[in-house]
Amino acid sequence: MSGDFIHVNSAASTLDTVPATELIQLPGGRFRMGSDRHYPEERPAHDRVVEPFAIERHPVTTRQFADFVAATGYVTVAEEAVDPADFPDADPAALVPGSVVFTPTAGPVDLGDWRLWWRWQPGASWRRPTGADDLTTARADHPVVHIAYRDAVAYAEWVGRRLPTEAEWEFAARGGLDGQEYAWPGDELRPDGRDMANTWKGRFPYRNDGWGTTSPVGTYPPNGYGLLDMIGNVWERCSDVWVPRHPVSDAGAVDAEGRPNLLAPTTSPQVMRVTKGGSHLCAPEYCRRYRPAARSAQSDDSATSHLGFRCVV
Repeated sequence: MSGDFIHVNSAASTLDTVPATELIQLPGGRFRMGSDRHYPEERPAHDRVVEPFAIERHPVTTRQFADFVAATGYVTVAEEAVDPADFPDADPAALVPGSVVFTPTAGPVDLGDWRLWWRWQPGASWRRPTGADDLTTARADHPVVHIAYRDAVAYAEWVGRRLPTEAEWEFAARGGLDGQEYAWPGDELRPDGRDMANTWKGRFPYRNDGWGTTSPVGTYPPNGYGLLDMIGNVWERCSDVWVPRHPVSDAGAVDAEGRPNLLAPTTSPQVMRVTKGGSHLCAPEYCRRYRPAARSAQSDDSATSHLGFRCVV
């Protein structure tokens, strides 16, 4: 298919005809957040309380984001020219619209150097995840990717919602299995050999016997709350500013209005936010972040081929 994504009827691209994702109402309450068994940034494991809230059943899809763009004319960060002031040491010729794309290597490499499998790709955006190809309708029901923080907030505001806090996201991902390793019963990534999420299968970063990219939302089983793709597929943006350890407070409930670190959206490479859930690139020998407690940092301007979001109310 040539041209941009799919033909979207802008006159019909409203919430009356293309509804936002179904919301799942969660009761809130106290749960065990974080983990003392894995990466340092997940520590300390501690009790946290969240107020009742509702969360979208699955990540925002490319189709849904296309409808938002058609209705509003929104331009994502990846589609804008890069500000030279943010990258004073870069070649001006390289400061063109684009994004960061995963590229498998030809064979085993040093897993300590992420630059071996990530590349800056001019032209890559939510419309064209690899930059070189045109997005077809086959990807319409995959999670939208190459989403900077401002992009996620803009969509959320359009549908009358917001991004989740980290505590809300982790509470939802656990699906009622408080303190468990995964978002499903048991202590195995693939219980009884069954794939529970879109994660890397094979040898990272050169051989993948799974999808090798995003998968349609709902390909894998829901968690205990009926939520899809909370683990794997794409990393999901949260509203919390990144800190290297969990802040522990004696305060009671933590909600979106009670956090002092929920900054307004920026496009700065210096402002780092929490992302959760891991992605299709998480592999046992490299990144074991396919767990509810796992967390990572992404700058507000980051828009990568494995980064998406979902909204809450």
